[in-house]
Amino acid sequence: MSSSYFTPTRVFSGAIALRVLFLFYGLLQDAYSPVKYTDIDYMVFTDAARYVSQGLSPYERETYRYTPLLAWILIPTSWPGTFWFSFGKLLFAISDVVAGWFIFIILQAPEGGAMTAERALKYASVWLLNPMVATISTRGSSEGLLAVMVVALLWAVIRRRIALAGILLGLSVHLKIYPFIYGASIIWSLESPHTSTPVHKRSSTPTDSIEQLSSIKRILKFFNRSRIILITSSLTTFISLNLLMYGIYSKPFLQHTFLYHLTRIDHRHNFSPYNTLLHLSSAAPDKVSSLKLESLAFIPQIAISAVLIPIALSKRDLAGTMLAQTFAFVAFNKVCTSQ
Repeated sequence: MSSSYFTPTRVFSGAIALRVLFLFYGLLQDAYSPVKYTDIDYMVFTDAARYVSQGLSPYERETYRYTPLLAWILIPTSWPGTFWFSFGKLLFAISDVVAGWFIFIILQAPEGGAMTAERALKYASVWLLNPMVATISTRGSSEGLLAVMVVALLWAVIRRRIALAGILLGLSVHLKIYPFIYGASIIWSLESPHTSTPVHKRSSTPTDSIEQLSSIKRILKFFNRSRIILITSSLTTFISLNLLMYGIYSKPFLQHTFLYHLTRIDHRHNFSPYNTLLHLSSAAPDKVSSLKLESLAFIPQIAISAVLIPIALSKRDLAGTMLAQTFAFVAFNKVCTSQ
């Protein structure tokens, strides 16, 4: 493929055309094949949206384990007609393309690699023209929606739009729990510029007092303006959304959106390193130790992805750190599926 192909118009037109093609192909496969193109999760989403449109709880739909906000967004899928039923797929596919645009912009920024437009477009094409990415969104997986929020979060941090970054972080964590791991990297990367401190002669202040003052100074220096804005805006967004949903849906919201994932056991399509142990635990729950693996599995996962990797890498390369965090989180997740 010649390099002249890589112009924004051609690449983004190709990305859109690829997703439109898959959307129409999906309609045909759903209509004529016993093996459906539409993801079973999309049926769960649309059923929950239909319940919401009727003034009921989305948790009336069994296996709906997500925030009600997703069902609210997908209410148009409950309207009559094939187009409206496919509204969610179209939204997720558009999110894919917008995520690719953010990738293209980030790679040209000094913090993202300072690439030329043509080179950045080639790398962005790995996402934009990837048939697997297009298939996942057009089958009805909501991952495209979360992907654009996470990439937009990185863009906002690079552009130093910290309040916006906090809002995106809070919203992302509300939609799905795992983006909270990126908060650690972002906070750690938002370090104030180093200021030189003059070297004084021996002070008459006792050593213990000097060390105590130094510790307090380090703590105060850590909570700089950018970090305070990020923490405040992200927590405000996250807590506000949770309070709103809890006020409407009460305990089912907490159970299905958050608590369920702490004890989830899914061994049927699982590539997790804990797969065999989880399979045994689900097959004979009475014979398994009272030490619940499904709850303890989070310890190494969080320690690596949310603590060790951010400390080691985030001040050098935030984008690379977020990639490493994602890889580690997925690799050590207790539920790791093909998707």
